[in-house]
Formats: sequence, structure tokens, C-alpha cells
Amino acid sequence: MHFTLHLSQRCNMRCTYCYAPPCESPVMSEAVGRAAIDLGARMTDGSCGIIFFGGEPLLHRDLIAVLTDYAAKHPSGRLFHHKITTNGTLLDGAFLDFAVRSQMLVAMSFDGVREAHDRHRRAASGAPTWDLLLPKLRMLLEARPYSSVFMVVNPDTAQYLEASAQFLIEDLGVRYLIVSLNYAADWTEDDFEVLRKQYEKLGDRYVRWTRAARKFYFSPFEVKISSHVNRDCYQKERCELAQRQVSVGPDGTLYPCVQFTHAGPDSGWRVGHVDTGIDEAARARLGRESSADKPECDGCAIQQRCNNTCGCLNWQTTGGINTVSPVLCRHEQTVLPVADRVARTLYRERQPNFLHKHYNEAYPFLSLIEDSEKAVPRP
Repeated sequence: MHFTLHLSQRCNMRCTYCYAPPCESPVMSEAVGRAAIDLGARMTDGSCGIIFFGGEPLLHRDLIAVLTDYAAKHPSGRLFHHKITTNGTLLDGAFLDFAVRSQMLVAMSFDGVREAHDRHRRAASGAPTWDLLLPKLRMLLEARPYSSVFMVVNPDTAQYLEASAQFLIEDLGVRYLIVSLNYAADWTEDDFEVLRKQYEKLGDRYVRWTRAARKFYFSPFEVKISSHVNRDCYQKERCELAQRQVSVGPDGTLYPCVQFTHAGPDSGWRVGHVDTGIDEAARARLGRESSADKPECDGCAIQQRCNNTCGCLNWQTTGGINTVSPVLCRHEQTVLPVADRVARTLYRERQPNFLHKHYNEAYPFLSLIEDSEKAVPRP
């Protein structure tokens, strides 16, 4: 189980595709954060994930330190693992030292080449941020080489997708590149044709990277390849609203996923409170509704390989957790044939790196061990 703590809705950037401009909002108190950790300890049999979120969570780094320490010394003895998603503006060496000591995963938002990144990721003043954030990203990757980078693609930046992925993976050495569309934007068929051509080019790069034994994760292709390789198991990996992750608002209200905190505690999306626990009836109801068959998907050949179960994304774009965004639908139709072409090419070659990556469940652990051994100086 994962608990995403929204420390506040305050941010120090103005991203033009974001749901809200920079704003002031209530800040989560230490008491609420402790109560969320206590709830996680009670609800989880194994390790419990605590994700620090925002707005921009590094505006509240003292609170992060206090709550991380509280989890490490929790009387339950429960093991907690931590992650933070940041825009990078306040990232510095001191925080990275803390992240390494506490084994906290750090994910950073960065949209690739300057032309793509500066189009939408602006400071609160409106100034571009690429020059500010590139050194921060380099510093992060030096300290935490396995850090994820989140890239958002807009209609007016789709033309830079291949160049951006190449820059991040080849030039900067990013291992985990998580790419998402701005599904709320006005995508046209012309935009999707641009995106398709970019994916085709990236498909060729994916093949070359794999043959060259480069270790990387490029989410648009990896997810779709998994949907074929893992079949029934993949169904269990798809988004299940409120089932594996719960979001905690600054006041302690529990929500089924990250976007719903903006709906407020009086909305129908409340699934409990840190002081009283999860409303299991509400949680089960939302899970059923979001995973139910979608009429618009009837007869679709790829519906079992599609991300149509993401109730959070559906709600954000259509207002209903069980109504699929047309943009999501069109994107799935665009990316899946390219991913299948890539997988087919590498599988027919019996390419060892591809087979190891996608057919060996132990691959992530074996890869980490291999990298660790390479990092140890030889006597």
C-alpha cells in the first residue's frame, strides 16, 4: 500500500498544463503526517510506501525530514520506503545527501530539450527554467543514478519527443524515463500523426539501445510490451482506483488518487480520514466503478491492453471515472503498434538483453547487482 502525502497545493512554478497556478494553500501539519504514517503501518502487512507530493514538496523539506525520521523509528517496526516527486527548483546537495541516507527515491520533472521544456515549465515569474534545472538534474543523476524523470508531452512539443528522449537517455544517462501526454490538451489528428512519427523514430532507437546493451526504461513502450508478455498479470498491474494507493490531503482527508485532493473534503471522492481510517465501502465502490467495462470500449481489440481503467485520468479529462478520454483512446491506438513492432523485431532476433529485460522476473535485481559490482573499484 502507498500513501501519497500532499504537503500542500502550493507550487513555485507555473506549468501551463498543470491543474492550478502557483498558489497559497494549507500546509499539512506534523500531526496529520504522523497519523498518515500510523494508518499506513496498520493497513500494510509488508513495506509501506510514503510518497511526498505537492504542489512542490521541497517547499516543506523540514516536514519531510521529521516525517521520514518518524517512520524510521515507528513503534510498529513496520518498514517504510519513501519517494518524492519534485520540479527540481529547490533540489540541492544537502537534500540529496539526506535522500541517500534515508534511501529515499527522488523523481524529477523535466521535459527534455530546451525547446520542449521551456515551452510549458516556467517559473512563477514566467521565466524559462531549462538552464536552472539542467544542472539540478545532472546533480540528481550523479547522486541517485536510478532516479525517474517525468516528461509531459503537449501537442506543441510532440515534435521534440525523439530529440528529448535521446538527450535524456543518451546524453544525460537517464535510466527511467516516464513519458505522459497532457491528456487535457486539445490534441488533433495532425498532432497524433506527428506523435506517431516520433514514436516510430524512437522505436528504431529502442532497438539500437537494446542491441547495444544500454539499460533504460522508456515507459510508453515498456508498458505496452508488458501488456503482451504478461497478459493476465498485466491486468493486475493496471490502475485500480483507491486499491493500491491512497492520497492524503493537507487536512488528513483521504482520496482515491492524486488529482482528487483538489475536489475537497466535501466532495464525493472522500474515502476516509487519517484519524478514522479508510471508508472501505467507498473504496470498494470506486474500485468497482473505475474497473467496470466501458461501453465506448466494446469490441475494441486492444481494450485489455489499454490504460482505460485509470479512474484518476478519466475523471480529470471527462469528469467521470468510468468514461474514457478520447485523447487517451487515440494515444493507445498510436503507441501500441509501434511498441509491438519493436518487441517483434527484438524477439525474433532472440536479442538477449530484450529477453532478459522482459521475460526474467529477476531482471531488476540482477541488473542492480551487476551495476553495483561494476561500481566497486578493483584492487
